[in-house]
Amino acid sequence: MITPRLFTIRRKFSGTTVSDIEATVTREMRRCLPQLRPGARIAIAAGSRGVANIDRIVRAAVECIQSAGGKPFIVPAMGSHGGATAEGQARVLAGYGITEEKAGAPIVASMETIQLPASGLDNKVFMDRAAHGADGVVLVNRIKPHTDFHGRYESGLVKMGVIGLGKHAAALELHAFGASGLRDRIPLTFKAVVETGKILLGIAVIENARDETAHIEAVPGNRILEREPALLDMARRNMPCLPVEDIDVLIIDRMGKEISGVGMDPNIIGRIRIRGQEEPVSPRVKEIAVSGLTPHSYGNAIGIGLADVITKKFFDAIDFNAMNINARTSRFLERAKVPFVAENDKDAFEVALNACGIIPPGAERIVRILDTLHLGEVQVSKAIYEEIKNNVELIKKEEEVIDKKGNLISF
Repeated sequence: MITPRLFTIRRKFSGTTVSDIEATVTREMRRCLPQLRPGARIAIAAGSRGVANIDRIVRAAVECIQSAGGKPFIVPAMGSHGGATAEGQARVLAGYGITEEKAGAPIVASMETIQLPASGLDNKVFMDRAAHGADGVVLVNRIKPHTDFHGRYESGLVKMGVIGLGKHAAALELHAFGASGLRDRIPLTFKAVVETGKILLGIAVIENARDETAHIEAVPGNRILEREPALLDMARRNMPCLPVEDIDVLIIDRMGKEISGVGMDPNIIGRIRIRGQEEPVSPRVKEIAVSGLTPHSYGNAIGIGLADVITKKFFDAIDFNAMNINARTSRFLERAKVPFVAENDKDAFEVALNACGIIPPGAERIVRILDTLHLGEVQVSKAIYEEIKNNVELIKKEEEVIDKKGNLISF
């Protein structure tokens, strides 16, 4: 069995970046923030994973509200993340660099919600009790394609306003209708949330293909439903992809909750695995081998079922209670199924390549990535390098990527 010898390449992603995060947040918020009465308590809802500069964006939002005479506090806007506990969700925020000390505002973490009026809906509507008791709410979230479904509204301010602010109660309620129910019911439910008058504005963040902040825009609460589809289109245009569409073995160094809601982004790897949802046409990846789980996942390996092979060290890092709470809430059980467990990275690669069937020597199509957020610098086999070499920058010539102990050598 061969061991992978790969070229390290840098891809030529285009795209703008926001040069001054704090100044942009301040300018945008001042454009949309209504006049606050002195001492008005304003909840800042944050909690989406893997958002570049999220700690700086939240800190800037805190300071802008303070300069306007308000008293901001931060609420974790998450459904079942953090084990669906207040302590766990506060810990998740801290993992993103959002703490009381760094943000300059208290964090009010609780799973308590109140039920909102839901006229015309056959699903219940919930809101975090602390946020509902505030004088206003500011949503902070990245806009991006969703990992479970596609529609006019996917991951963004609308979903955060419904499931993030609605906590575990809302996650359970909406996921009961399946992926199509999420797609269709989230915007209708958000209307009920907006009708409370609590949503002052949303801070929408879009990233480029290099996982950098490309756009920050404040949207008044009553215009979020109108504006978000255009922002989602912008996010799609900025989204990265794998270097080729046809791959035998995709090696992923790490997956985790701060990288994607399901550990590795289905939009990148071309796998959804939700009953009733059509699988993507591309990319076409035969086998996926994942080496490890990020520490900031705190053992939640939801999405593991999207892989074909994992390592024993990955398996040993799983907190099945945290993962199972997430899986039971979403009802997408396929994503919690444990794949083949290999002894180490070398064994994982061999198992994955063997499962691809007979491939002529030298024709193996192998890609290695750090994770599905960072696709600028990747490693590819000779067959793929020869195909794309005119459109990439060569960083290192072909070399072994697994050491004598059977572990992947760091990028």
